[in-house]
Order: sequence, then structure tokens, then C-alpha cells
Amino acid sequence: MGILVENISKKYQNTTAIQDISFEVNKGELFGLIGPDGAGKTTIFRIVTTLLIPNSGKVTVAGLDVVQQYKQIRNIVGYMPGKFSLYQDLTVEENLQFFATIFGTTISENYHLIKDIYTQIEPYKARRAGALSGGMKQKLALCCALIHKPKVLFLDEPTTGVDPVSRKEFWEMLKRLKQFGITILVSTPYMDEASLCDRIALIQKGKILKIDTPQRLIQNFSKIIWNIKSSNKYLLLEDLKAFEHKHSVFAFGDSMHFIAKTDLVSKKEIENYLKTKNHSDIEVNKIEPTIEDIFMDLS
Repeated sequence: MGILVENISKKYQNTTAIQDISFEVNKGELFGLIGPDGAGKTTIFRIVTTLLIPNSGKVTVAGLDVVQQYKQIRNIVGYMPGKFSLYQDLTVEENLQFFATIFGTTISENYHLIKDIYTQIEPYKARRAGALSGGMKQKLALCCALIHKPKVLFLDEPTTGVDPVSRKEFWEMLKRLKQFGITILVSTPYMDEASLCDRIALIQKGKILKIDTPQRLIQNFSKIIWNIKSSNKYLLLEDLKAFEHKHSVFAFGDSMHFIAKTDLVSKKEIENYLKTKNHSDIEVNKIEPTIEDIFMDLS
């Protein structure tokens, strides 16, 4: 069994952090919570890792209740918080040895789990953790979370603030971990990382918008998205917002992603409207939706 979250809610004084959150993560699945900062991801993580008690609802991890059986859960899960939280004055090797010891195991016993990751930081094993780069800190934290061979791995925004190469390497490591049958729950604000998960939950303002595989979310999105460019990006956004046929529009890199109220609105109609607003170098093209497009449409 993986993770079962049933109708959990959490309030801080007068602020509702999450409301009626429900989802299930199957054993051995890589499941992503996808949403911006403030969406409620970290609150969910603190609840499922037994660090916070919900105001209502129920959560089980590997069949164990997070409130009644929290001690047992802490022995079978690995947790990597968003902020680097290892001992910065200890070396790489000392940190790993410490976490292995407190779980009653040794580095050699479960080395097969971390081998691919640890060999990348082993040349720096005598360096203090606080002196590592962001990507190296991330790899060390993952090793420490895995050294006791957890049944469930929790990763709260593990790639925030690291370079694109380290982000790519990290997700490749997660894919390799699946071969060991570890259930993985990961959160991220990066929409492009959603496609790397088996299933995802899109979350915003403490509520889940949609749960499905990234592929099915894209396949089931029926609206037409227009990618639009012109010589004046700022005015382009303002003019598209004022277009009578606008359903939604938002900036996407150096262009705008535009959805009309009806699919009957044509490319020519959009171009003619922009010409009346004195735009030049106009480019209007129909594109396939991304997870970010779907998220923005649901928000």
C-alpha cells in the first residue's frame, strides 16, 4: 500500500491552508503535487510525514495512520524538505553515516540504493556539507533520505533553486529509484516537471484542481490554444485582454497563449484584430497544450 489522503483540511488561525484534499498514491508510483508557492503543497507534506495534524480527514502511509501510528511511519519513510536541512558542519560522509546509524543500519547495507547518486558526490566526501553546491547538497540530501531503505519517499520541492542540469539529473535518479519499488511523492512548482511523473495532482489555493496522468490531461484538453507574437509584447497582452472573443490569455516566454470563448474564432480574425491595434510582425499559430496551459485554464 502507498499513501491514502482522505478529505484533509488544515487552518492556521483564520487562514485555510488546504481544504478537503483527497488523493491516493499507489505502491511504487511516482506521484507529483504540482502548484505554485502558497498552493498548500508543504502543508500536505507536513501532514503526510507526521509533522502536522490536520483539522479534519485521515491519512495513511503504507497502511499506517499518521496520527495514531506516527512512530512506525517515521521508521519506514524518507523525507527531503525543500530547504537543505542536513548538518552543515559535518562532512558528506559524516552526514550519511549519521543518518544510517540513527536508523540502525549501515551505509554498506543499502549502498545499492544510493550508488548511482553517491558516486557523483563521493569525490567530495571529506568536504563539509555547507560548502557544497546546490546540486551536490540536493544529491547528499537524497542519499540521506534513502540510506535506511524507506518504503515511501517524500520530496518537497527538491529541485527549487538548483540549475537546469542538476534538475534533469535529479529526475533521472528518481526514475531509477522506481526499480526498487519505492513509492515516491514529490512536489514542485515547475510545470515542466509534471510530465516526468506517473500521475499528478494540480493544486491551487489549497484545493486540488485535477488528478490524472500528464498524458491524459493533455489529451482531454479540448480548447484551442493560440501562440501569438508581435513587435510590442506589453501592448499585445493588453490588447488581447480587451479582445471581445477572449476567454483567457497569459504570457508564455516571449509570446502569449490565447484561448478564445469559442473554437470558431479563426487565425485570420485574430490577426485582423491585432492589425487594427497597430501591431506589426504578427505571428499566430495553433499549438498543443502544456501542463501549464491546463493549470492556468483550471485556476
